[in-house]
Amino acid sequence: MRILYSAIDQTVPGTVGGSVHVRAVAEGLAALGHEVHALVSPGGEAFPQGPVRWIAMVPPLGRKELRWARRSVVARLLRDIHGDAVIERYYNFGGEGILAAAALGVRTMLEVNAPVIDYPGSPKQILDRALVIQPMRRWRERICRSADVIVTPSAAILPADTPSSKVVVLEWGADTDRFRPGAGGVLPFTRPPGTVAVFAGAFRSWHGASNLVRAMRQLNERRVSGLSAVLIGQGPEFASVKAEAAGLQNVIFAGAVPHDRMPACLAASDIGVAPFDVDAHGPLSLGFYWSPLKIFEYMAAGLPVVAPALPRIASLAAHGTEALLYDPSQPETLADALTALLDAPLRARLGAAARARAEREYSWAAHCRALDAALRRVRR
Repeated sequence: MRILYSAIDQTVPGTVGGSVHVRAVAEGLAALGHEVHALVSPGGEAFPQGPVRWIAMVPPLGRKELRWARRSVVARLLRDIHGDAVIERYYNFGGEGILAAAALGVRTMLEVNAPVIDYPGSPKQILDRALVIQPMRRWRERICRSADVIVTPSAAILPADTPSSKVVVLEWGADTDRFRPGAGGVLPFTRPPGTVAVFAGAFRSWHGASNLVRAMRQLNERRVSGLSAVLIGQGPEFASVKAEAAGLQNVIFAGAVPHDRMPACLAASDIGVAPFDVDAHGPLSLGFYWSPLKIFEYMAAGLPVVAPALPRIASLAAHGTEALLYDPSQPETLADALTALLDAPLRARLGAAARARAEREYSWAAHCRALDAALRRVRR
């Protein structure tokens, strides 16, 4: 199939989850024999080499809120390539791919990994209701109605009247060929002796990097030795988290790292920490709807996962099998989990199970095969 993939608010190449996702899906579908034309914002480097036909396209004026205004340009591209299908990465003010394709009679797939519905108290919901006719809600629902198939990790974030027959519940994933135990490469940090816990993320408040720093301080106060933490990434909370780590010699900040170098970083670590703070992000009041790439990449690298004991996370990495999950209402239990994982045999057992499950359930290759099957169904 000739597929037009519209994700123009995502940067490729890039280091954040959305960039990783878009590149993995485009390349995975191309590996299955599809001709993939991907619309993305260009990163600071050249587009990746390979079979994907990357097309630079940014939202008007660089504003994601104006993505929808690219609809006519997308329609022209779709006609030029004689496209068979359109995939669009959902955004509240998107629809440029789905609606252009619907007008041309081309089949469509919508990837949804952020809530289409508003959470209680949402500023956007308050504004929408003040406008009486709720144009933003109506626009989002129109996009969902127009899509032939919707792929999401959680159907609970879709409009209530979405037919279940067109919903494919599917987790995102990891490149299990590249993320693996023993992956080599140059490290952006000097590996400290002993056991290393790693955090990788964009340092947003709900990523909870400060929770890991606080746990490391608690361990120092308990005089627990032999554990260091490496925090990889850059973002809005970076400066405050680094300030909170002042005086902790066993906490290392590696800064932003190209995603291609992350397999080596995880392979040089012993524990993968995903200390999410769900109270810091309003939309998570709808439930933990994310399909967290960091957890899948930790698991693919053979790392035991440490994360809050939320029902959805427990379904992805089971406590005592692939992970040690702590009670987020009792902050000291994060430090307890890290202490337990100083036990090398326990780390080895959980890490091996995590790797096996990542290969079985969370590879990008498996994800793209499911997308391929769904596209073929709707074309028929």
